[in-house]
Amino acid sequence: MAVPVRRLWAAVFCGYLAFGAALQALPAYVPEKFGGGALASGTAVGIAFLATACGRPFAGWLADGGWSRPVVLAGGVLTAAGGLGQLIAPNLVALLAARLVMGAGEAALFSAALPWVLTGTRVAQRGRVAGWFGLSMWGGLAGGPVIASLVGDWVWWTVVGLAGVSMVLVFTTRGDPGRVEPLVRIRRVRDLLPVGVPLPGATIGLAAYCYGTVAALLVLRLRADGIDGDGVALTVFGAAFLVVRFAGSPAVDRHGGRAVAASTVAIEAVALIGIAFADGAVGALVFTAMAGLGLALIYPACVSITLDRVRGLRPGVSMGVMTSFWDLGVMAAGPLGGLVAERLGFSTAFLVAAGVAAACVFVCLGYLKPRRAESPRSPAPRLLARDPDRPH
Repeated sequence: MAVPVRRLWAAVFCGYLAFGAALQALPAYVPEKFGGGALASGTAVGIAFLATACGRPFAGWLADGGWSRPVVLAGGVLTAAGGLGQLIAPNLVALLAARLVMGAGEAALFSAALPWVLTGTRVAQRGRVAGWFGLSMWGGLAGGPVIASLVGDWVWWTVVGLAGVSMVLVFTTRGDPGRVEPLVRIRRVRDLLPVGVPLPGATIGLAAYCYGTVAALLVLRLRADGIDGDGVALTVFGAAFLVVRFAGSPAVDRHGGRAVAASTVAIEAVALIGIAFADGAVGALVFTAMAGLGLALIYPACVSITLDRVRGLRPGVSMGVMTSFWDLGVMAAGPLGGLVAERLGFSTAFLVAAGVAAACVFVCLGYLKPRRAESPRSPAPRLLARDPDRPH
């Protein structure tokens, strides 16, 4: 049975629109409703990624066993419940609990949908397909802040509504993809942590700290220093990210994940230093766009590296675990970056993130071996019919 790529793309996109809208609303919503400063706001942003990180390997594990459809559907339900919980939360603790629920929903949405989509993809096209399908996630994260700015006080109802649309899209998909491989029993850590995953996971995790710093602190940094552009900064970041992701994903297959990851994250380090020292709106937004460029290709690059290292086996678990490192990096950036900002200032927080980006480049160049050669004509094992709508 053909994989409903377009419908899955739309379902993940709507779910992440909800997630992105919440990210835009939280930096102002938390201080206004519950009090607290950068640390409280950063924790509220980052804690959702804890649940996402924990949930992704299990979502991928279930997807490998043919349970993609119910897991993706559950992701929409949890995302809607998390949005409603943030709306009605009476205190900060309840808000954080709702953020955890929403984070679990985001894990289920993407990490069960991606292995479903990658089924039957040729080896030479994995980077671009992962990159293009990943636009559903990143497009939502970029578009969500725009929607939040437009709807104002209706943001949380909008979050719930977008998650509801995601649920409907998945519920109306053609049946489950069927069992891709036997569902492996989880008896030890290695069953959820394939051997080839930790190093590319560390690479994307360090890059994620940079993204988490931007997501949690950029708006607050501009407001604290009286720099215009706080309302569009995350949108500028997202727009640059999306353009480069869409146009540049084929470069991963052409040049290899290691080279692409190292070169683009080096740009990210420069951009973060620029944000730290920017004293005007133009400079801040230029470096913000550069930061979006620097992170645009890290995910498809690490997908390519990971699948090479695990030789394409158990792709759901492998992708879930690798992406969990991303979530852990974002999660750490919220409270740690917020703490540094409160004690030493926002500029220092962004300089710390630039140092983390430099460490990411070092790990990538120093520990990840170049990709093995691949034959563009050698297909990955597949059990499902290919979707004629899948990008080639």
